[in-house]
Amino acid sequence: MASSTKYIFITGGVTSSLGKGIIAASLGKLLQSRGFSVTIQKFDPYLNIDPGTLNPYEHGECYVTDDGAETDLDLGHYERFLNVSTSQSNNITTGRIYNNVITKERRGDFLGKTVQVIPHITDEIKTNFYKLGEDGKYDVVITEIGGCVGDIESLPFIEAVRQARWDLGPNNFMVIHLTLIPYLSAAKELKTKPTQHSVKQLLEAGIQPDILVCRTEHHLPNEVKKKLALFCNVQLNNVIEAMDAESIYDVPLLMKKEKLDERVLTTLKLSSKNNTELENWKDFLGRLKNPTEEVTIGLVGKYVSLPDSYKSIIESFTHAGAAIECEVNLKLISSEEINGKNIKYKLKDLDGIVVAPGFGERGFEGKIETVKYARENEIPFFGICLGMQVAVIEFARNVLNLPGANSTEMNPSTAAPVISLMEEQKQIINMGGTMRLGAYSCDLKSGSKAYKAYGKKQIHERHRHRYEFNNEYLKEFESKGMIATGKNPDTGLVEIVELKNHPYFVGVQFHPEYKSTVLNPQPLFVNFIQAALDNQNKKSK
Repeated sequence: MASSTKYIFITGGVTSSLGKGIIAASLGKLLQSRGFSVTIQKFDPYLNIDPGTLNPYEHGECYVTDDGAETDLDLGHYERFLNVSTSQSNNITTGRIYNNVITKERRGDFLGKTVQVIPHITDEIKTNFYKLGEDGKYDVVITEIGGCVGDIESLPFIEAVRQARWDLGPNNFMVIHLTLIPYLSAAKELKTKPTQHSVKQLLEAGIQPDILVCRTEHHLPNEVKKKLALFCNVQLNNVIEAMDAESIYDVPLLMKKEKLDERVLTTLKLSSKNNTELENWKDFLGRLKNPTEEVTIGLVGKYVSLPDSYKSIIESFTHAGAAIECEVNLKLISSEEINGKNIKYKLKDLDGIVVAPGFGERGFEGKIETVKYARENEIPFFGICLGMQVAVIEFARNVLNLPGANSTEMNPSTAAPVISLMEEQKQIINMGGTMRLGAYSCDLKSGSKAYKAYGKKQIHERHRHRYEFNNEYLKEFESKGMIATGKNPDTGLVEIVELKNHPYFVGVQFHPEYKSTVLNPQPLFVNFIQAALDNQNKKSK
């Protein structure tokens, strides 16, 4: 291949949820600190075209890119670590691969050929492997293969990785295998056999891993590393220990200590362009681990039993808290369990309240009660996507005296549709990839809390919704003190609402959490935490 881009493939074995995405992002950060331009992509083995129609309980949050791709939550890790935007090309599923091949077959591209997994499916996978590296923009492309080696659905991806070694040639390709070294407490022994079997499956598929990254709860003694090196055919110094970390943001420094980046550079015959020593990252960790203040924030939503459903929001609070040296204790509260009788007990001792995004009626009335409580008790409030819509509906019912006010999503025949289906959504039948997706402009009103947070007149934030504020009611809302402080300049869509006579009450239609990174904390989160701190100080006085 003509491109000089280097390709690193990360596979997983023994069990899922080992943290391939965090290892990929950490390695990317280390290579970036040495002066290389890096991007990371995720190949998921499920048959959905994308995660857009998956229940968050099934797969965690759906992450949205600037160009409107609904993607795996690992892309959020990639962006948060690398501070570089991803796109549609950074997340490919089996569903998309098969859809592309079948579309080509129907179009007649394979006339006369029997379309098969090999070569047609594997060729399509490889085309997508190489797409990001073809324009020479990146020195290194890291590809995370979802699932575990040995999974039936992963087989075409693993075969495509095997073929990629021959396409790319020596020194341009390597495989890192992430595995688990379990500890048997009864025997007081670390066991290498699961990793041996996992690597054996890779070898049977024709792939020899270059580096083993071993997740473990205990330090790996040298004899264990020697055993792994011997039976897995890797060099001893390519057996990397990855002990459980206090925070995911510790992992790049832990991997640097283990010399993962050095081993990668040696394998790929690369020399550092420079070495920034991750000073900004260390500064962030210093502030994260040494807070001077502390607040308690309630995150009210319907998917709280699986925190990954709100992964980007949770990480945004980490970034924003560190920015002002404040520890954020996030309490996840189920909106289904909130009602008018227990709300004081459920929401007591909170310095601020966030109402999270979501879809559907379940837990909706609990969110209405939450907004009412925050508004009436002057507790700092931040509503995101559906959280903003709930704030609008609560205000309509209890301040504008429209008792039947609702969203047409919850009640299509509501007499007061203050939130309604977007005009361009009314003819749409298919559910996948058809929402308002991706980054759009928003003009901010001078003097508003949003304007003070961003410090500029126009912003670009990412969206994922079908319903919007009904502008027919806007004058009525503004006359009673709920002001539209952010609007789309092209459509007039209300993007931000604020209450005039409240210490901090902001609702946004977009998803600000998608653009928060370690080095660029999202300003609305920073200001909300500051408002929660001010509220805490006010209460203590």
